[in-house]
Amino acid sequence: MMPGEVHALLGENGGGKSTLIKIITGAHQPDSGSIRIGDRLVERLNPASARALGVAAIYQQPALFPDLTVAENIALGVEPPSVARRVRWAARRATARQLLDRVGADIDPDAEVRRLSMPEQQLVEIARALGAGARILIMDEPTASLTGKEVQLLLGLVKGLRSHGVGVIYVSHRLEEIFEIADRVTVLRDGESVGVRPVPEINEASLIRMMVGREVSTIFPPAEGEPGSPVLSLDRVGCRFSGVRDVSLAVRAGEIFGLAGLVGAGRTELARILFGLTPADSGEIRLDGEKVVIRSPREAVENGIAYVPEDRRRHGVILEMPVAANVTMGIHPRIFPRGWLRPGAERALAREMIRDLGIKTPSPEARAGNLSGGNQQKVALARWLASKPKALILDEPTQGVDVGAKAEIHKLIHGLAARGVATLMISSDLPEILGMSDRVGVMRGGTLIATFDGQGADAHSVMAAALGQTGAGGRA
Repeated sequence: MMPGEVHALLGENGGGKSTLIKIITGAHQPDSGSIRIGDRLVERLNPASARALGVAAIYQQPALFPDLTVAENIALGVEPPSVARRVRWAARRATARQLLDRVGADIDPDAEVRRLSMPEQQLVEIARALGAGARILIMDEPTASLTGKEVQLLLGLVKGLRSHGVGVIYVSHRLEEIFEIADRVTVLRDGESVGVRPVPEINEASLIRMMVGREVSTIFPPAEGEPGSPVLSLDRVGCRFSGVRDVSLAVRAGEIFGLAGLVGAGRTELARILFGLTPADSGEIRLDGEKVVIRSPREAVENGIAYVPEDRRRHGVILEMPVAANVTMGIHPRIFPRGWLRPGAERALAREMIRDLGIKTPSPEARAGNLSGGNQQKVALARWLASKPKALILDEPTQGVDVGAKAEIHKLIHGLAARGVATLMISSDLPEILGMSDRVGVMRGGTLIATFDGQGADAHSVMAAALGQTGAGGRA
């Protein structure tokens, strides 16, 4: 990689990107090959020596101390460590202000990090890296949890780093970002480089082919069959605590109902209401026409509702536990009647789900945390599919997974719909919402403001409704 170059690093989940990043940052030691930084051959890297050579990494989840101020967090990466040195607070704030200005961040140096938004925290991390003299900045899925406007601000910053001579290794599953900002792209597959290409000489189809080693003919498979009668119905459902109000919709058997909207529109809050995490305090929920009251996740599961949350690493899977334990966690009364442990039954069911969902794991006993992101998402899906739900709520089901795993997950979702499962799918990926949904609902300000039939939904109409332009053609 050259100074001032944006070099994209692509590959399927499990392709070796994270391992390569750990080698470059000194967390893992290579057992072959060599590393050069500038004109220096580096014999052995560790995290401290990598930082001293100007290597810094920005991850999807910022590594900041939430209870410290912005200036204090920046100082931890910029000021030399010393137990006897007197803190010069005015100089510390001035340094932080200067670095924040350099990245275009209008952030108070005295603000507590916990009060900052995700993109603001990322800007603080970038400012800290630049203050520490970063010459090589690794950005690992930096836009995965950002809105469209925030993404453009971050991409603009990456372009600006070129003029400072900073080399950027940019990791993202969003191919449109690669074509917008990258100069060259390296593709990894099964731990090996399968090619380095100048971005102007490659297109999306050839990139996908390099990544997955096969053709992915369609990201959005065709729907199978017609939706049936309503399974999950909401009538003016609300919760004062979560800011959701007057939501009315119905999801039919075999239907995929896509829920669009900007970040903070209330989509995840609605999902949490339906799963009993923050129970509704107004309105009515019906399952198969029968009124139900859902006050806890246990009651949701007992009524046939399953929920795959957005943050799979915190709420979707338990990383320290085996794949088999994760898969069967939601159905213990069924496979362990009267509390008797039946490891054989657990393994058998786990093998069945591993086969059906194509989960890549050495065995059912492997730690879930050792799997790639796409396979962790499949494990999260498997847990609830094992419960045979009537209604399935998916919150950002393909966030942070590669194009191959995304196509497989889409195929799984359509397969569930073909079996009659009513699916409420939340996604910030507008092409995914439009490509997967039989109908699209748009939320804004905690309520459902428009509904579009699948054929009548387009990017302009959905986005216009999300922005509050109610004349976009949807039905309330």
